Amino acid sequence: MYIDIPVGRSDLGGWDMGTTALTPRRRPLVADQPRPKPEPMLQLRNIHHGYELGGRTLPVLRGVDVDVRPGEIVAIVGRSGSGKSTLMHLAGGLASPDQGDVRLGGQALSAMGPRARAVARRRQVGFVFQAFHLLPGLDVIENVAMPLLLNGESRHRAQDRARPILDAVGLSERARHLPSELSGGELQRAAIARALVADPSLVLADEPTGNLDSTTAEEIIDLLVSRVRGAGL
Repeated sequence: MYIDIPVGRSDLGGWDMGTTALTPRRRPLVADQPRPKPEPMLQLRNIHHGYELGGRTLPVLRGVDVDVRPGEIVAIVGRSGSGKSTLMHLAGGLASPDQGDVRLGGQALSAMGPRARAVARRRQVGFVFQAFHLLPGLDVIENVAMPLLLNGESRHRAQDRARPILDAVGLSERARHLPSELSGGELQRAAIARALVADPSLVLADEPTGNLDSTTAEEIIDLLVSRVRGAGL
């Protein structure tokens, strides 16, 4: 799972990056030998990307390499405008790099056409966008269930699967409210629920706690981490 977290946060799921764990000395066992790493769920190689600005190309990403394996949580931090959101869009197949290779579950997204890329993205990736992108004419549970409907599930089944996710993010009582009736933090939680509802192989979250208070932010990070640990994302 890829999580873009604002600079300053140094812990995930209760792990303090400044703490040293002490263990008693013992002889190494065969079981202690490093296990072979699984193949990356997401792989980016030599990614270059830029934007046209005033008749010239403004480079944003230059030669980026990233591997994310099943069960890993990767946080990419950096100042505003450094290319974090661009990297996320390329990783999820929402855009194609100017140069380089993007592979999702072993498939080369950068070699696919738009339709095939959309299918791969819909089946394997959950997105949490900064701008939420909830559909204004649908209520919360309908928005959260939308990825399941696109994958062919019935409306009844999709909403049944959406309810536990809404409960997990604290939005059960808002299930029948429209996005215009929600606060910024509630919109963010609805977007997170939508990203998780289809049990994706990869979650891409662009500052998923940026609109939340500190307590709710901790709960959401814990939820994301627990989903990764439980499902092997």
